[in-house]
Amino acid sequence: MSRVKNICCIGAGYVGGPTMAVIAAKCPHIKVTIVDLNEARIAAWNNENLDNLPVYEPGLADVVAQARGRNLFFSTEVDKAIDEAEMIFISVNTPTKTYGLGKGKAADLKYIELCARQIAAVAKTDKIVVEKSTLPVRTAEAVRSILDNTGNGVKFQILSNPEFLAEGTAVEDLLSPDRVLIGGETTEGGKEAMEALAEVYANWIPKERILTTNVWSSELSKLTANAFLAQRVSSINAISELCERTEADVNEVARAIGMDSRIGPKFLKASVGFGGSCFQKDILNLVYIAKSYGLDEVADYWEQVCIMNDHQKRRFAANIVKTLYNTVSGKKIAFLGWAFKKDTNDTRESAAIYVADDLLFEQANIAVFDPKVEEPQVYSDLNYLNTRSKEENAKGVSVYNDPYAALEGAHAIAVLTEWDEFKEYDWQRIYDNMKKPAFVFDGRNLLDGDKLKEIGFVFQAIGK
Repeated sequence: MSRVKNICCIGAGYVGGPTMAVIAAKCPHIKVTIVDLNEARIAAWNNENLDNLPVYEPGLADVVAQARGRNLFFSTEVDKAIDEAEMIFISVNTPTKTYGLGKGKAADLKYIELCARQIAAVAKTDKIVVEKSTLPVRTAEAVRSILDNTGNGVKFQILSNPEFLAEGTAVEDLLSPDRVLIGGETTEGGKEAMEALAEVYANWIPKERILTTNVWSSELSKLTANAFLAQRVSSINAISELCERTEADVNEVARAIGMDSRIGPKFLKASVGFGGSCFQKDILNLVYIAKSYGLDEVADYWEQVCIMNDHQKRRFAANIVKTLYNTVSGKKIAFLGWAFKKDTNDTRESAAIYVADDLLFEQANIAVFDPKVEEPQVYSDLNYLNTRSKEENAKGVSVYNDPYAALEGAHAIAVLTEWDEFKEYDWQRIYDNMKKPAFVFDGRNLLDGDKLKEIGFVFQAIGK
């Protein structure tokens, strides 16, 4: 199979945009076109002001600037890009179903199917189709069925190439990944397709880090990786609640067990819970797959990870209410952070959304500041929950561009995102301008509680 000279990626979101930008930057001999039907999103990717890209990731603007207009292009002309490409990446959203069979757990594959049907309708030459979205195991079979029954004589090879990106470090993860996983068929054509994709990555990634498997192992590996990582977060959060009852310190416990080489220190930081587009969605998908095969005990085991995560968010909100004399009605609660983690503007499944929702039911007035999340997104996140009217959300929540204005006059502060800049704030000034007593609830174990207590704050952190 000849070297790939033209790549198309369908989907210009958090995965497609950064991944293709890095491929274009590292492979100047390959034309990379990212297509999306969302005209506003494509316009944002083409914006001359690189500070206004639709995805915020440290280092991403520099990578886009390096390749955009040279061999990296953003377009709404989907059919044209499909027709020209030898290799097509599918990088569209696969949310949890909100309707029908599998509601609340199964992945909604309607966008994957639409992509497959569009590729089948447009393709006139042989194509390599790469699953980049996170998909249930054996989804490739469905994609192949659609592509192979077009009757137009085009041959397709289906590959699974899951992303293992952590938002906030996505560019670094793409430039120096732990591994690149490529799954394909064991046929001659499948092997050639895997070699063609491996050749693309080999432009900057050592060959020993490029792993090949069968397509089903590749699909399942992504779900499994996220499930294991989320499991660690829920595990340490479960211990954090025990620490609070026994006067142990969860940070000291985490440090002690993390020094065990069999366990390691990563993902052992207690917090208000995990968020993001992947962890909960992928675990619920894993639960659904296990149940569909009659593996109820397996399903119950993994579902408990999500149950613990939801519990952690609820008890954080409940602790705020309890500490503030069992009522937050009419009180201003300032949120530092709305994104699900630092160094990203992604708010999907952020703990802040659910803590805010609980406090709004208690009639709190919530003031939000996040360095990268803008006001419309905050209201959109709350409105999506559909637990109260848009008017009620707008009345109960105010979004600020200045952190000190958000904190002024607050009865309490809840740290919901671990932005580094929060540690550098003038906390004496903040204390002087708050209602007394002044409370800080550190949901990310970010701040120095001893120093805040010296100023006069009533300080509470997870697991202490």
